[in-house]
Amino acid sequence: MMQRLFATLLFVMIALRAAVAQDDVVWVQIEAQPTLAEAEARARVYAADLPDVNGFSLGGGWYGIMLGPYARTDAEQVLRVYRAEGSIPRDSFIAFTRNFGQQFWPIGANALNRPAATAPAAPQPDTDTAAAPPLPEPEIQPADETPREARASEALLSREEREALQVALKWAGFYDAAIDGAFGRGTRNSMAAWQEANGFEPTGVLTTMQRAGLLRQYNAVLDGLGLQTVRDEVAGIEIALPTEAVEFEKYEYPFAHYTATGDLPASVLLISQQGDQDTLFGLYDIMQTLEIVPQDGPRNREDNRFFLIGEGPDFVSHTEARLEGGEIKGFTLIWPAGDEERRTRLLGEMQKSFARLDGTLNPAQISEDQSIDLVSGLEIRKPKLSRSGFYIDRQGTVVTASEAVQDCSAITLEDGTEADILLDDPVLGVAVLLPRGGVAPLGIATFQKATPRLQSEVAVAGYSYGGVLSAPSVTFGTLADLRGLQGEETLKRLAMTTLPGDAGGPVVDAGGAVLGMLLPRSGDAAGRALPPEVSFARHGSAILEALTRLGIEARTTDTVGRIDPETLTTEAGNFTTLVNCWE
Repeated sequence: MMQRLFATLLFVMIALRAAVAQDDVVWVQIEAQPTLAEAEARARVYAADLPDVNGFSLGGGWYGIMLGPYARTDAEQVLRVYRAEGSIPRDSFIAFTRNFGQQFWPIGANALNRPAATAPAAPQPDTDTAAAPPLPEPEIQPADETPREARASEALLSREEREALQVALKWAGFYDAAIDGAFGRGTRNSMAAWQEANGFEPTGVLTTMQRAGLLRQYNAVLDGLGLQTVRDEVAGIEIALPTEAVEFEKYEYPFAHYTATGDLPASVLLISQQGDQDTLFGLYDIMQTLEIVPQDGPRNREDNRFFLIGEGPDFVSHTEARLEGGEIKGFTLIWPAGDEERRTRLLGEMQKSFARLDGTLNPAQISEDQSIDLVSGLEIRKPKLSRSGFYIDRQGTVVTASEAVQDCSAITLEDGTEADILLDDPVLGVAVLLPRGGVAPLGIATFQKATPRLQSEVAVAGYSYGGVLSAPSVTFGTLADLRGLQGEETLKRLAMTTLPGDAGGPVVDAGGAVLGMLLPRSGDAAGRALPPEVSFARHGSAILEALTRLGIEARTTDTVGRIDPETLTTEAGNFTTLVNCWE
């Protein structure tokens, strides 16, 4: 009760000050939270005891809790008194309207353009009760250093400690020069500006207490993460980890898994294995096939190290590893998207603290719960759609089904090579792709120009199971009709049972020449479901016409040959490729 009465009289004094220009209106920032729910909850707690509590978005997924707005001198007095009382955190500071986004507390309020706050009138004493006892004196703060003492204590700082102060000043918006540990005019001016903004005498030399306060402000973003050094003797790695957010789960060679402990969807992998450069390069390639490494984001591989940054809509992952003395060690940090400041700060602490210990993980440390869709307990990234295609020239041009290229953020072939769309004809059901990099097909399709015989043997080569198998399968059947069910000249009806992954694959005759391209299964024109043994192929002549319009000349033959099934399987497989569509 006494504390509230003291606060009321304090704000009455503030209200008696003359009005100030809008440019002089400032705020006291007392907290920042990484989620809106947490920020609203904390604002509600402060509003129960303090007046003028407001909440604003700060950008980068952070939400700040403020007191104000006040004139600058009033804000400094509020900062001093409430700090002394313990009503607000010791690292609270003066903040400016220009740094705020949308207001979230109080709900529906808009205080961004409001002048300095007018304090509520002091309550009138009850004449029927005894006079109120005298107000308590504010808690006396411990004496701080004199400028001479501050310079003496500053002289004892290491280069790393001096650089850390410059980093904190830059983060706070007061310093924009090089991080060099040299306290020249620019650093001194930034220190004075920070002192003034936080209610201290602007001497340009931070005292020991002020240095601690600045670093507390800087590190407040990591509050609640439980950042501690973890020494993993099994993995042979020492590193600072957010122990309030992740905890050890298991070893799955070559990873030590540290998974989320609460609502924050974060995780860490420690990478530890023996190997050489080939092992390092293989790990680099494998990591990029995993769900935890989205395709977007910078990445780089050097002779003895690599880094991978995957940027997805829900999370960002950072992986780095280095080869030293026959051991590959590193880590992956997976963190929610939109929490960039906390992620980058945490990442910096992990990088700075990373240390190699003796030993690596044992290759025998694998999970009993194994799956073809997992690599060391991690999910392999899967495409939205997988279909088949076939090469028609030495440049690697691919013919595939139009279905395979719809609404794709990226299209890749079986070896991961990205491809661009040269033609997409949904009416014809055909698409033509051109690989971005150099491709050396094992074989090239030859189109058959002679009219095939009804009921002759045909086959389709395709990735029936969407790439689960490392090579295409060949399905045999017969040519049931040279036209579609409605007499379509550009269709061939086949008597064979195919799977969705086969669509886009080449339909070949008994000699291995291409008669057409397998179309995706669908019903007839009336929407009726067809028997499973009925499939259709787009006529090779229609595909050749489309290629001619693109200026592409494909191989043709009018010789009808015959080869044994084993040879046909090999030859057709050599010019068939997997086509993946990625979201």
